[in-house]
Amino acid sequence: MTAKYRLSTLLPALLVLMVLMGLMQSVHARELAVPEEDMVQVEIATLAMSMSGAPVVLLREPNASQVIPILIGPEEATAIIRARQQIRTPRPMTHDLFGPVFSTLDATLERVFIDELANNTFLGALELTVNGETRLVDSRPSDALAIAIRLGASIHVSPSVMEAATSIEYEGLDDAPVTAMGITVDRLTPELRDALELDEDQPGLLVTDVTGPAKTQGLEPGDLLLAVNGEAPETALDFLEQVRKTEEGEQARIDYWQDGEEKQMQVPTDVPDSRPDVLDQEGGISL
Repeated sequence: MTAKYRLSTLLPALLVLMVLMGLMQSVHARELAVPEEDMVQVEIATLAMSMSGAPVVLLREPNASQVIPILIGPEEATAIIRARQQIRTPRPMTHDLFGPVFSTLDATLERVFIDELANNTFLGALELTVNGETRLVDSRPSDALAIAIRLGASIHVSPSVMEAATSIEYEGLDDAPVTAMGITVDRLTPELRDALELDEDQPGLLVTDVTGPAKTQGLEPGDLLLAVNGEAPETALDFLEQVRKTEEGEQARIDYWQDGEEKQMQVPTDVPDSRPDVLDQEGGISL
């Protein structure tokens, strides 16, 4: 076994160890650049690609009018994709380790923050509760997002980050699933149409996951999303754009197909509170 191979296998454990040192000591602790109450809660909408070819995660802010692009690395993009699609690996990947470790230490990840742009680099932090105490641990935003999507922690962005991110140009990915208002949709491929026994001319996007008010009102994975505010989306990105067009303070009208009939519901554009069972360790990842 080469030294290079040994180092590559140790890196995930070293990353977790560094965070744990931040919990036990003040080495990695820091203060937020802006007050918590000034930040805006957002949700991970989808992944995109910057004009330079770097992966971008798109964050939807609760008033539905703005999408915040944040540059991330390829590994973090892959980690987010695995979590969104609930892909389980035979052995835990780096970001998968945090859930079991936090649980073992009775630590809870409450929120993640992206609070500042310094020297052209976005800064992030993890907010954890440990033994009844709240601690902030410095983190790259890309890692913080990859961990948050696994553990269901809320994501908060400062106004200065929202403004700075507007300069990042990106191109959406037509084949990437999109989440808005807790509703995740994906395109209907010919294979999915065959599996669901749908006609070729049946419109709609496939609902693959639901949390929050939409789930409470009865929307389920496997339903077809037909329209948002009376407008039919052709792609998952269309769904995001139509949600963004919802007037501030208004609810989005969702038309969907379920059990052979068309139904309708009103959904708030707020970011839903959720602690999804994403990559639940029991029966999933074996340490």
